[in-house]
Amino acid sequence: MRRMTDGIRLSRPARDINFTSKADIKRILICRPNHRLGNLLLVTPLLQDVIETFPLAKIDLFVKGSVSPSLFKNYTNINRIIQLPQRPWGSLWKYLSGWLAIRMNRYDLVINAVNHSASGRLSTKFANSKCKFLGDIDENIQLRFPDHEHMAKYPVDSFLKNLLAMGFNASKRRVAFLDLKLSSDEIAAGKRTADALVQNDKKIICLFTYATDNKCYSEVWWMKFYERLKSEYEDYNIIEILPVENVSQISFLPPSFYSKNVREIGGLIANAEVFIGADSGMMHLASATKTPTVGLFQNANTCIYEPYNPGSVAINTGISDCDECMRILNRVLPRSLALRLQEQI
Repeated sequence: MRRMTDGIRLSRPARDINFTSKADIKRILICRPNHRLGNLLLVTPLLQDVIETFPLAKIDLFVKGSVSPSLFKNYTNINRIIQLPQRPWGSLWKYLSGWLAIRMNRYDLVINAVNHSASGRLSTKFANSKCKFLGDIDENIQLRFPDHEHMAKYPVDSFLKNLLAMGFNASKRRVAFLDLKLSSDEIAAGKRTADALVQNDKKIICLFTYATDNKCYSEVWWMKFYERLKSEYEDYNIIEILPVENVSQISFLPPSFYSKNVREIGGLIANAEVFIGADSGMMHLASATKTPTVGLFQNANTCIYEPYNPGSVAINTGISDCDECMRILNRVLPRSLALRLQEQI
């Protein structure tokens, strides 16, 4: 698929489309046909920028899997979420219907969120619109923004570049943070869940000990880390967030929470002082709740996937031992408390 779509370019440059004002753009399609929790959450900065730029436009999302309606529940500008099944051959008609939907509906603007996504480029090309942003970034933007590689940031940089090409006055680069847009009721429900688990008024540290493939740390590593965390932060509660597989790398030792509802999980994490976990969708979910997040990385992709929200940090455990992890955490926790006080004010 990547080889087939590598040569796809805009059939017509964006600057040749004649829009007299931003109000002319009323229907927008954003393409991110991916089912992974983290990859979908990383679209939220772009989504916020699109809404800020075109506040009157109705936005359709072209995605994969079933989690998107929950993730984007409180984004009121979203008109429709077109969901491809995660396994196309098991639901072939639903899969074809999704592709037909973006062809039958006419859009003023189509945006491919991630330029290296083959299915994203193909769906952008296939969608019914004369104005399409494929998500490419030129060398000038790469030089201007050294952090452009981050998966939450370069879609916004590409969007900004294309707005300027269309002749619109674009605001200075301001990449919004990931945002699940939790309601006050959801955060209050998370507080009740946390209180029932710990039954005291100590502050909370959330752990997520699972990850997929080579991003997952061993039980030996996590047990050592957990024991050190308990001794260093004995005045804190530790709650483990369990994955959908319902497994634990620390043998279910602390109080644990299991749910398949990402907003329930997010409501609980929003009541923690810090979230600690390996590179995963759950790490990005924690970032999207505005809770300071410590992301643990074994691979050389930190600059692309590090947690992106205030007070967060990525740790390369290949060069940082447990002592260094604790020193970094000591810097994160005070900032976490300060952020909470600032939000209350």
